[in-house]
Amino acid sequence: MQTVEQCLNDLATGRVTSRQLTERCFARIKDPEGEGGRAFIRLFESQALAAADASDAMRSAGIPPPPLSGLPLSIKDLFDVAGVTTLAGSKALADRAPATRDAPAIARLRAAGAVILGTTNMTEFAMGGLGLNPHYGTPRNPWDRAVGRIPGGSTSGGAISVTDGMAPAAIGSDTAGSLRMPAAFTGLVGFKPTARRIPLEGAIPLAHSLDSIGVMARTVTSCALVDAVMAGEDLGGVPELPMVPAAGLRLAVPKTLVMDGLDAQVSGAFARALTALSQAGCSISEVELAELAELPRINGKGGFAVFEGHAWHHDLLAAKGDLYDPIVAKRFATGAAFTAKEYIDLCHARSDMIRRMRQATQNFDAVLMPTVPIVAPRIADLTAEAAWLQTNRLLIRNPGIANFLDRCAISLPCHRQGEAPVGLMMMADTLADRRLLGMARSVEAVLAGAG
Repeated sequence: MQTVEQCLNDLATGRVTSRQLTERCFARIKDPEGEGGRAFIRLFESQALAAADASDAMRSAGIPPPPLSGLPLSIKDLFDVAGVTTLAGSKALADRAPATRDAPAIARLRAAGAVILGTTNMTEFAMGGLGLNPHYGTPRNPWDRAVGRIPGGSTSGGAISVTDGMAPAAIGSDTAGSLRMPAAFTGLVGFKPTARRIPLEGAIPLAHSLDSIGVMARTVTSCALVDAVMAGEDLGGVPELPMVPAAGLRLAVPKTLVMDGLDAQVSGAFARALTALSQAGCSISEVELAELAELPRINGKGGFAVFEGHAWHHDLLAAKGDLYDPIVAKRFATGAAFTAKEYIDLCHARSDMIRRMRQATQNFDAVLMPTVPIVAPRIADLTAEAAWLQTNRLLIRNPGIANFLDRCAISLPCHRQGEAPVGLMMMADTLADRRLLGMARSVEAVLAGAG
């Protein structure tokens, strides 16, 4: 599958029609030897082909097309699609009434001419970073596929839809890394914008304080094109993304917490990436950022996902808890033990941490860290609850920092070709999204040259 920008260029120049592109996507999804049956929960084939034909007809008639006209996309199963029951990767919502309208993010994509292929598999109710789903199966990571490694979650199917050529880009949510973790594990770019940048309405929440809507694709430019539409920046034409030169960027690498427990492959890839960036003229500083050591204690009782998740799931658990993944049900149920005071204390601790970290990083353009500390583990090693919980805590540790601090962040592949995928995360200030994407374009080019 080509990048978003390549697909849009081919569509604009007539090298391919939207129907041809869309049919190729469905052929990949339906390949009996592929992962499509596990990557997607539902397909909208007739609607997608009709939308593709409409895009082609518009071009044939000489009507100026909207910015994403004819581009196929996959969307995570937690977004409302008009006329369809939103499942969030669960069986517990099957008897819910269908959505009466698209989620705003999806409506903006449609208005920009995107073709929605279907909804992708996910960790049930987005509760977890592994990507396992006992109801619909777990799509296997393209790396070491015969062994069967996790895709990362919770936007698991979205990642595989891109890696396996089923879609040029995937829309998902990110509460503690749910876009960036699968991107890191599968060699993609995953962008989590500042939460308020894209409306959350019409998406089943995990933790409304931390949830954000973003995109995975093969390049930074691909992510930027789709993000601009979902953010409502300009439906008449996606604004050009300037590249912020790598030379002169001031980049901070925390010494606290985020470098703990790295496996050899992540440590080696990250070190090579820092060397390449330094040689490209970036100023890289190791900084203490001791504030980060407080996060395990602050979130020690489960954090916002457990507190706020329990509030949303309380009644559903009581009525249909037996239909949940037992580990997911138990995670949400633990929220019943917490008090209003504890929740308010958590909110205050977050506000204080945001203030202090803004001051601590104000002289840097971005903060760098490994997206996740390890390469993708085997699915077979994570079926027991203890292993699930321990691994999940480790995976969400680094990417969850950006959500807690209400910042934007992006994961870029930094491994050598043929090696296990490894992600490098760049985190920038609140609402510095377009600048982060511009910096990431330059860093992406440096890392590609180093590989």
